[in-house]
Amino acid sequence: MHLSAAIPVLRIFSVEKAKEFYLDFLGFTLDWEHRFGKDFPLYMQVRRSGLTLHLSEHHGDATPGSTVFVPVDDIDALCRDLQSRPYTYAKPAVEAVDWGKQMQLTDPFANRLRFCEQRSGG
Repeated sequence: MHLSAAIPVLRIFSVEKAKEFYLDFLGFTLDWEHRFGKDFPLYMQVRRSGLTLHLSEHHGDATPGSTVFVPVDDIDALCRDLQSRPYTYAKPAVEAVDWGKQMQLTDPFANRLRFCEQRSGG
């Protein structure tokens, strides 16, 4: 038996704001979008490197304010990349923690992405 990587589902309330944050700022690419019909909520998949997320407007799919823990192998490079992108609502910074480094960003819907780089040997 093989278990695959989990794909977090995050609740969104505005397609425009979600795309601005996840695609334009964080640098994800849009894999696909799905609606059951005209004027139905959107469900979409975005991806950057090995991280895949599902973003959903569907009530009950997820709880706003969730946290996704994202292991990163070079958090400083990720931070520099994000700092180079024009985005008014977040100013990323890396902080040292006792086990390594982390950078936490909150999307427009109160979901947190906690990017973490574990210290070698820890």
